[in-house]
Amino acid sequence: MKRSPLLVIFITVFIDLVGFGIVIPVLPFYAEGTKFGATPSQVGLLFASYSVMQLIFSPVLGRLSDKYGRRPILLISLLGTSAGFLILGFATTLTMLFIGRIIDGISGGNISTAQAYIADVTTKENRAKGMGSIGAAFGLGFVFGPAIGGVLSRWGINVPFMFAGGLAFANAILLYFALPETVTKDHPARVSAASGCGWHQLVAALKNPRLGYVMTIYFLGIVAFSIMTATFSLFLMFRLGYDAFHNGWVFAFVGIISAAIQGGMIGKLVKKFGEPLLVIVGAILFTASLFVIPFVKPTTGLLAILTIGAVTAIGQALSAPSLSSLASKSVGAGEQGGVLGAMQSVASLARAVGPLLAAVLIHDALHQGFDGLFQKMSDASILHTFWTAAAIQFAGLLLALYFARAYGKRFAGTEISESA
Repeated sequence: MKRSPLLVIFITVFIDLVGFGIVIPVLPFYAEGTKFGATPSQVGLLFASYSVMQLIFSPVLGRLSDKYGRRPILLISLLGTSAGFLILGFATTLTMLFIGRIIDGISGGNISTAQAYIADVTTKENRAKGMGSIGAAFGLGFVFGPAIGGVLSRWGINVPFMFAGGLAFANAILLYFALPETVTKDHPARVSAASGCGWHQLVAALKNPRLGYVMTIYFLGIVAFSIMTATFSLFLMFRLGYDAFHNGWVFAFVGIISAAIQGGMIGKLVKKFGEPLLVIVGAILFTASLFVIPFVKPTTGLLAILTIGAVTAIGQALSAPSLSSLASKSVGAGEQGGVLGAMQSVASLARAVGPLLAAVLIHDALHQGFDGLFQKMSDASILHTFWTAAAIQFAGLLLALYFARAYGKRFAGTEISESA
C-alpha cells in the first residue's frame, strides 16, 4: 500500500475540516457586522445551508466518483471549496454569503469520496485503520481550524475565508500532481454506478439489514454528539465560568486525543478485537460521559471536564471509524462511493437534528435572550439536555449489541457476503 496517496487524502480531509473550523468562530461576527447586517436567524440559516447541501450532495458525489473516478470528483470539489471561501471573503452582499456557503456545502460532500478512495487502496483487514486516518484529520482540523480563524481575523474579519480558499486551491494542485486514480476501466464501481444515482444507493442501503443497522447506529451517535457540542460550551460557561479561550483549549484537548487514537491505534485495535466490539465499547464510554456531565461542579472543575472529555474522545474515536469500516465491508467494491456517500448524508442529517433537539431542550434558558442565559439555565435544563443525549446514544448501544450478536461473525474474516 503506497503511503503518498493516503497522505494526500489525509491532507485533503484535514484542509476541509480546517476550513469548516475556521468558519465556526468567525462567520457570526462577519455576517452580523455593519457590512451585511444579518439577523441571528439569518446566521443560523447560513450555517444550515452548508449542512443541507452536504446532506443532498454527499451520496451524489460518492456515486459520481464510482462512475467517473475518485480523482476528478475530489479535484472538482476542492476547486468548489476554494471558490466558496473566496466568495465569502470578497462578498459585498448577504446573498453572496449564502452563495459561498451553498457552494462550499456542495463541495464538502467530498468526504465520502475520500473514504471510497481509502476503501479502494486498503484491504478489509486494514479498512478501519484507513478510515481512522480520516477521523484523525477530522480531529486535527477541529483543533487548528478555530484557532487559525481567530488569529487571522485580527488582520481583517474576511481574511480567514480568503486563507481557507487559498489553502483549498493549493490542495487541489497537490492532488492533481500527486494522487493516482483508483477506479480503472475494469473497476466494479463503473459497472455498479450505472444502476442508479446516489439517493438510489441510500434507499438500497437501508433495505440491506446489515447496512441499515450500521447507518442507524451512526445516526444516533452523531445526534447525541451534536447535542453535546451545541450545549457543552454553554454548560462550561454556566457551571464553571469558562470563556471562549478556556473552551477552545478543552475542545483542543478532546480533538488531540481523538486524532491520536484514530490515527495511530485504531488499526491495531480492530485487528485484535474487531469493529463490532469497538463500536459497543465506544458507545458505552460516550453514554457514560454524557450521563455524568451534569454532576460536574465548580469544586471538581477542570479535572472532571478533562476526564469526561477524554472518555468522550476515546468513545468517538473507537466507534466512528469502526462504523465507516463496517459500512464499507457490507458492500462490494463497486458500491463504495455511493454507500459511503449515503453514510455522510446520514451524518449531515444527524448534525442538523442534534442542534435542533438541543435548542428545544434548553428552550427555557434561551427564550429570555442571551443576556439572561446563565441565570435562566437551570439544573433541570442541563439534566434534560445531556441525559436525552445519553438516552439517544444508549439506544445506539442497544442496536450495536444486537448487531454484534446477529452479524458480528460475518465480519470476522475478510470475505463478506454481498447479500443481507
